[in-house]
Parts: sequence; structure tokens; C-alpha cells
Amino acid sequence: MFGLIKNSLLGGTEETPYKILTSETKGDLNYEVRRYDGGMFATVNVDGKSFDETSGEAVLKLLKYVGGSNDKGIGMGMTAPVSITAFPKEDGSLSGKLNPGSDTVPSGFSLFLPAPPPLLQFGGYAKEVDYRSHAARLMAALGDSAPYQRGQYLCNGYDPPMKPYGRRNEIWLLQEEP
Repeated sequence: MFGLIKNSLLGGTEETPYKILTSETKGDLNYEVRRYDGGMFATVNVDGKSFDETSGEAVLKLLKYVGGSNDKGIGMGMTAPVSITAFPKEDGSLSGKLNPGSDTVPSGFSLFLPAPPPLLQFGGYAKEVDYRSHAARLMAALGDSAPYQRGQYLCNGYDPPMKPYGRRNEIWLLQEEP
């Protein structure tokens, strides 16, 4: 527990490695296109009520899993980001049925996820409304002809809940298969 508190206040969480392919600006929006190598990921699935309730439940399950409540009984520690796959409904709200909680397993442990390109960073304690507005801004900046999936996107958080400031969140769009 002390390690989790220390990491949340002083940093030190292992991050998934990536390569920045491009950094771009469209209007007042800055974003990056990144390449991630394959890796091992811990994943939990949750069906629930609202996006915020479902994502909160999923993150707790994930924390328990990487904390040692898994089939091996081994605590792995947390890595960043924690990704939640969001599925927008016709009214624009995000589905309460999520495939949330992808967390890269730290070095020395093992589990795969596709490589996500364009992304947009923002701060604060992100909720559904924040993810929706930032995803809409990024999609609008990329335009209709950009080769990225519109039916889903990844909502990513890099910080534990007890980190009060300097928080980092990202929206990732998945590149269409060629």
C-alpha cells in the first residue's frame, strides 16, 4: 500500500513504451500519432449502469488483479496507462457495457492489444463527459476521411485515484486495418 501511495505522489509507475511517429496541430488542437509494440495485458470485462460507474468498478477489479488477487496470487504492481474501450451509443453517450481496464503487465510478467495511433492528452479527474468531448474534438480535427475507427476509442488514465494534481488522461483512436 505504501508503494502505491509513494508512486501516486512521487511518480515511478512503469509506462507502456511507444514511439512518436508524428506530432500535429490542427487549429487549437495538438495531438500525436504513436506506435506501440505488442505486449502482455491484463483485461477485465464489466457490464454495468453508466460509463462512470462501470469504469470505476472495472478499475477496482483491475487493481485487485495486479495487486495479487489472480490465479498465481502474485502482486505485479501497476503500470500506465489503464485503458477503457468506449463504445459510443447513437445519442453520443458511452455504453455501460465496457471492455475496460487494460493495464500493461509490468516487465517480467506477461498478456495483447492492438497498437493505437492518434491521441489527445488532457488533465483532471476524467469522467464520461470529458472523454466524450475530447474524443469529439480529436475526431473533428482529423475529419471524415481519416482512417480511424469511429465506433470505439480508448479512454486512458495514467494516474492512481489518490494523485491530486498533474493528472494525465488520453483519448486513443484505433487505426483502421489496411
